[in-house]
Amino acid sequence: MKPLTEREIRSAFVNCSKGEAKRLSVPHDLAERPWDDLDFFGWRDPQAPDRGYLVAEIDGGLQALTLRASHSTVGQTRRSMCSLCVTTHTGGVSLLVAPKAGKAGKQGNSVGAYMCSDLACSLYVRGKKDAGSGSRLHETLTLEEKIERTVTNVAAFFAKVTQSA
Repeated sequence: MKPLTEREIRSAFVNCSKGEAKRLSVPHDLAERPWDDLDFFGWRDPQAPDRGYLVAEIDGGLQALTLRASHSTVGQTRRSMCSLCVTTHTGGVSLLVAPKAGKAGKQGNSVGAYMCSDLACSLYVRGKKDAGSGSRLHETLTLEEKIERTVTNVAAFFAKVTQSA
């Protein structure tokens, strides 16, 4: 992924108002992020731990989503799998919900998926971050195929959020 600026990130949000995008917390260390190893940029808001954000290149353009984590603590010690990168974690996967874009979102419709709680899927896929023993299933896919699967899953999630109701 190419390095992003705060301005690019804020202008890419598709499921919140411009005012909300202006007020949300963007990391201050954008220059230090491992952009070459990222297929999408995701982060959790340190001031509001139940909030998360995803930014990805979709169909040649930049799109961003606001996410909210469920507050459930049930199953936090159970091993779960991220639906984006297929990494398994014990307590490191959260149900993250995105309001749908446009009129559907204003009516309260949303889309959810189980994702790595820290949104570092790209780093788990590449082995740059460790989710613990047994976190990566044995697969015959190449690294490039695993990356492509993650990119496809991210694009599918964005499509569910942005499709018309």
